[in-house]
Amino acid sequence: MIPFKDDNPTRRLPFITVGLIVVNIIVFIVQMTYPGDPRRVVYAYGAIPRFLLTFQTAQPVHPVLTVFTSMFMHGGFLHLGTNMLYFWIFGDNIEDRLGHVRFFVFYLLCGITAAYAHAVTEPSSMLPMIGASGAVSGILGAYLLLFPRARIHTLIFLGFFVQVVRLPALFVIGLWIVIQFINGMISKGIAGQGGVAWFAHIGGFVFGILMIKFFLKMKRRY
Repeated sequence: MIPFKDDNPTRRLPFITVGLIVVNIIVFIVQMTYPGDPRRVVYAYGAIPRFLLTFQTAQPVHPVLTVFTSMFMHGGFLHLGTNMLYFWIFGDNIEDRLGHVRFFVFYLLCGITAAYAHAVTEPSSMLPMIGASGAVSGILGAYLLLFPRARIHTLIFLGFFVQVVRLPALFVIGLWIVIQFINGMISKGIAGQGGVAWFAHIGGFVFGILMIKFFLKMKRRY
């Protein structure tokens, strides 16, 4: 099941959403074309749980800064493409509701929360976390709360056949977060596992769904 657009028009140009997508693409190109082993860049600027919690690091930047640098790095074309697709579908509506500046702050806070949610569940891990998934998960949480009935155009694969259906956001995003929880629970039983930082997704999502109303009240207040 792959969502690719929604029936939820916006009133203003989502230039922060577009700008963040462009920055993510540019950073990925730089990351992939960096001379030498690309893994050196990941270990230098990715968010490493042990360093985030102890502030001891062998990285060229302070661990707190890696929370931000890691948000714009990705592990491959599929990783980048999936994150940016979800961000494009759901981000513009949240930017439209919050305004550009508050949306940018909200996005960063979702990413920060996601990084530390992963760190506290893997406190001794030296594997770097990279990707915009945590921040985008926060956007999904906000979208679920604000637009649960919005229709999402989704590709459904039935063997060799592909069907396009319009599903409510409550179902699409709800199914997505259920999968994150299940995989997160499974991952806790696998020692030393790498791959997907499931609890970063969960942490970002929970922050987004809990804090979006607070950000909306700030907008009305000021």
